[in-house]
Amino acid sequence: MNNQDLHNYFSDLCTPLIADACLRLNLPLRIAPAGIHPLIMGSHIAGRVLPAKHHGSVDIFLEVMGIAQAGDILVIDNGGRTDEGCIGDLTTLEAQACGLTGIIVWGSHRDTAELLQIGFPVFSYGSWSSGPQRLDPSEEDTLRNAHFGDFTVTNVDVVFADSDGVVFIPMPRVDGIIITARSIWHTERKQAEKTRSGKKLRDQLHFDEYLAKRSNDPTLTFRQHLRSIDGAIEE
Repeated sequence: MNNQDLHNYFSDLCTPLIADACLRLNLPLRIAPAGIHPLIMGSHIAGRVLPAKHHGSVDIFLEVMGIAQAGDILVIDNGGRTDEGCIGDLTTLEAQACGLTGIIVWGSHRDTAELLQIGFPVFSYGSWSSGPQRLDPSEEDTLRNAHFGDFTVTNVDVVFADSDGVVFIPMPRVDGIIITARSIWHTERKQAEKTRSGKKLRDQLHFDEYLAKRSNDPTLTFRQHLRSIDGAIEE
């Protein structure tokens, strides 16, 4: 699946559905730490991870963009630092010119006003006026992987990002996740339509039946009940 396919398949989905699909398929959840959010609300992107570790200089971003594929998403490991803005308008303009789809930073950005004018999707913890004051030595794997929270991503991962968060998926599992997410989406849309039409969710999910079963079997969970009726909402 290429980046254009990822964009198309994700266009009517969202990261909560991707996360739910991971749970349904018993896959580990790799979600960016709370607080990583889009600078521009409504940003909605999907693509192959283009990883880079930041060591204090912009040169690493220029280097990694030289091996980028159109539609890749630059994922920057800045150690979760919020005391330096590691990317700004020039890096963002370069990413746009190189055909990238977005930038996701485990850290902070700067040049907020200019980034808003550019309109390119940027996700981070927020803004910090000062750029880096350090210059650390680069590492052997600087362009091969990026730490993000308590996990590591590489260019064999895919990232989905929107206003609800950022989810990373192994490329080989994407097809199954997309199919499962779309199935959950269809089920939930039908439930929403019925609720708007006056049929309460507790009736759709046979909630009274669940309570009766639970009274006879206290070990029965609501999720088990939902699975038995293909209820979907907590998977």
